[in-house]
Parts: sequence; structure tokens; C-alpha cells
Amino acid sequence: MLTSRRLSLYTTLVLAATSIAPQDVRAQATSAGSEKIDYATLARIKDEGLQRSQVMDHISWIADVYGPRLTGGPGIRQAADWTKKKFGEWGLSGIHEESWAFGKGWQLVRFHAHMIEPQIMPIIGLPKSWTASTNGTVQADVVLAPINTPADLEKYKGKLQGKIVLTQPARAVRMLDGRIVLRMNDDDIAEAKTTPVPEQARGGRGGPGGFAQGQQFAQRVADFYQSEGAIALIERGADSDLSAGGSDLSWQAQRVDGGTIFVGTGGARDETAGKGLPSVVVAVEHYNRMVRILEKGVPVKMELHVETKFLDEPQGQGGFNIIAEIPGTDPKLKDEVVILGAHFDSHHGATGATDNGTGSVAMIEAMRILKAAGVKPRRTIRVALWGGEEEGLMGSRAYVKQHYGDPATMQTKPEWDKLAAYFNLDNGTGKIRGVWYQGNLAVRPVFEQWIEPLKDLGVEILGPRAVGSTDHASFEAVGLPGFQFVQERLEYNSRTHHSNMDFVDRVQREDLVQQATVSAAFAFMAAQRDEKLPRKAKPEVRVAQ
Repeated sequence: MLTSRRLSLYTTLVLAATSIAPQDVRAQATSAGSEKIDYATLARIKDEGLQRSQVMDHISWIADVYGPRLTGGPGIRQAADWTKKKFGEWGLSGIHEESWAFGKGWQLVRFHAHMIEPQIMPIIGLPKSWTASTNGTVQADVVLAPINTPADLEKYKGKLQGKIVLTQPARAVRMLDGRIVLRMNDDDIAEAKTTPVPEQARGGRGGPGGFAQGQQFAQRVADFYQSEGAIALIERGADSDLSAGGSDLSWQAQRVDGGTIFVGTGGARDETAGKGLPSVVVAVEHYNRMVRILEKGVPVKMELHVETKFLDEPQGQGGFNIIAEIPGTDPKLKDEVVILGAHFDSHHGATGATDNGTGSVAMIEAMRILKAAGVKPRRTIRVALWGGEEEGLMGSRAYVKQHYGDPATMQTKPEWDKLAAYFNLDNGTGKIRGVWYQGNLAVRPVFEQWIEPLKDLGVEILGPRAVGSTDHASFEAVGLPGFQFVQERLEYNSRTHHSNMDFVDRVQREDLVQQATVSAAFAFMAAQRDEKLPRKAKPEVRVAQ
């Protein structure tokens, strides 16, 4: 998720900053011409990727063995060490980590929950990340106390001491009668090739000050529960319908219930870490049962054990990105870079297999494919595996700011001119169907020719719209050509995204093999062009009022 800031004043940079640079004009002038595609090398890439894939071994290591990979936790460190070792075995160069400030790490040590009165029921649930521990195993009465308005604070005053609090009303649970597995049909493909007109801005939470006011009230509610003496907070998660996310498709998938829970963050990473109440998300069916019993006037009691550990950040460098590359060979172009990227971190509810183990493994495998196929790229091809994406694109933002420029000022660095393209993968286990070209009209004729030799693998969509909510947006923010691949969503929306079901069992092998092969092909074609990919004009500086 991106961290939102309310921005109200825009100032324009000098003409040179907002116009396309001369070299980019030349790139646009040549991009509509015929691409010089090395079909023989592409054939070797496809043969290696499809016939000798190692993706399922990779995903089992970083998800089964080392997952979850929560930033600041032990799993991501172990998975990073394994990944760097593999890069070394394959002969990649420049293998290193780049660190950035994150805050305290966190680890779940133990958890269990039961309803013990009026009947025994083991409860499916998970503590939110960065949540505090209970005082050992506790048994307490359960109360229903949802607070949505300031008036509710007074309503529950003096009634929560020593209680486990249900913080939301019951939620209706639908039968599974909608689209659960999202495979793109003709209508979806046609829709992806359009640029929808955005809805008119509305007031409310999204209006001026609405987001900040919502955050302030949420903190007020959390402080109230704690000051009233509650011992833990229980949620049942969000509503059952969730849009596709990232604003890239209009699809909606029904969130699967039946023990699938979607758990997020429940505490701070700064010096206040561990000061709040333990916060747990439980299966909606179990949550609703307790609500219904309470509404009949029958007491409910729970037994709860939450044990967590907070990990000190080593000298303000708790987050890191993993970097490796295949050096370029062209004397004139070798200092230019094509980057394949994916976020390496995950949430803690499962092992992060499809969010984003698959994206990371596809990019890891793409580098293996390129080396095994004997590719000698003209430009350097780099892989970047980001930490902290789940906390707001922290890793990619830190990398862009260090190497390319600051989006707050649009002051760029020398490396800014050297980035040829960035390609990102972060939408689950489904195959790549194309690429969102971010409203960059000049790049479309280039991609049209690139996808021709990949259409036998199902690559056919060139989506014009600008999508966000993942790491390519960090590059776009400073005017660099960052692109996100279009993927089949499959169960990503309905079952695996940020859930307790995100295990290797949900990974589709054939699709993951395709992801890696297509990513390798795109990196190779970007590395071989005479010119960098055309760029849009730099964004305007945005100044908060």
C-alpha cells in the first residue's frame, strides 16, 4: 500500500525539467520504426525458460523454507542470503544489498485462540503484524463494542475493563457464486486495452482532510480501548468484495471466506512499538457466531494467547534491497541499465508465495535464464528485489531517491539518464498477458513489435492506462520509464493476497514458468535497442500546502 499525502499546490519546474530531453526526442523519433529484434537469441531464451525451468524449486525455498518474509524479520534475511548465493552460483555480478531505515522488526512467536463459553470452538485467526503480546494466556469475557462515531465513545465508556473487544459488527457471508478465479475473457482483454475516464472526485473520506481525519479518529478509538482497560481487540476483516487493486482492472472478485482471513498491520515500528493492545483478525464465520450469541444475551468467553517479538533495527538500517546484474558488453551502452524488479517482502499470515514470491522468483529465474542462454546484453541487465513494499514502497522509493532523484524536488542525479527501462511484477501467480505502458504513447509501437514473438505464450495486451500501487510507481514518480506487467489474477484477489492461504500450493507452475521467460525476453530486448525506451515528461513538483 502507498502512504497517502494530501497535496494541494502544484508548482512547475523550468521548461527543461518538464519537457522531453533531446535524447528522448530522438528515441521517440526512432521508436515507431522497425525494432532490431535478435530472434535467434530470443529462441534460446524461450528454450531455456520453458524447457529447463527451476521456478518451483526457487519458490519452495523462499516461501516454504524461509517464508514469511516480513521486512525486519528473520525470514527475509534468510531468503536474501539464499538468493544471493544462487546469484553467485550463476555468475551474476555486483551482488550486494542496499540498506535503508525501516524501524523495529517484528516476529510472531506463538498464537492460539478459543471460544471457551458457551461452547468450545478453536478460532481461526492471526495477530496483526507489529501487534503487542498478551500477558501470557488470558481468559476473558467478550464484548461487542464497534466505535464509528464520537458518540460511540461515550456509549462504551466504563464497560471494557478486562474485556476482549469485538470491534466490528457482524458481516454477511455470501455463497461463492461470483467470479473467484479471474481468467481474462474477451471482455476483460478489451477493457484492459482502454483508458477509462476517472470518476468525478467526491467529498467524504477521500475529500480534503478526509484521510487525515480518518487516521486521527482511528488513533483516538485505539487510545480509548486501551485507556478503558480492554486486554485485546478482535476484528473479522474487510467486506467480501475487493476491487482488483492497483487501479489496473475493473474486475471484482469475491473474497473467499471459509477460514481465509486477510490480515494487515496492527502497530507502530518506531519507539512506541509494542505499546498498543494486541490486535487479532479472525475468520468471519467464527466472529459472526460470537456476535450472534452476544446479541441473544448469552455471555461469551475467550482464551487468547498472543506472543510476539520486536527486533531492534541495526543502526537504522532494518530494511534492504537485493541487487545483482549481468554487465553490458557494448562500449557505448554498457553503463545504461535495464532493471527487472519485484518486491521480496511479504505479509506474515502465510509464506508470501503469490505476494510476492512468484514475482520475485520470476525475476530471479529470468536472470538465470539469461546467463544459461549465454546472453551478452549490450546494456547492463539488473535485478532488484525490494523490501518494505507492503509498508509503502519503502525499498524502491529509497533506491530511486539514492540513485535517480527526489520526487519532492525533481532534482535528478547522473544515473537518471542511464536507466533504459524498469519492469515490475507483482500481481500473483498468473501468466503475463502484456504490459501497462503508463500512458507513454511513444513506447507503444516498440512494445507492439516486442510482443509479436511472445504471442505464442499468451502475451497480447498493451494496456494504455497508468497503474500504481506497486514498485514501478517509484520510478514513474521521477519521470523514469517504469512499467508493470499485465497478469492473470486467478485467485490473487479472492484468496491469496495478504491472506493466511498464500502458500506454494496456490502457485501455478506453467504460469510462473511463462512469467520468468517473458520477463527475460523483455529485459533482453530493452538491453539491445540502439536507444533507451522513450520517456514521458518529468512530473511537476508537488508541494504540500
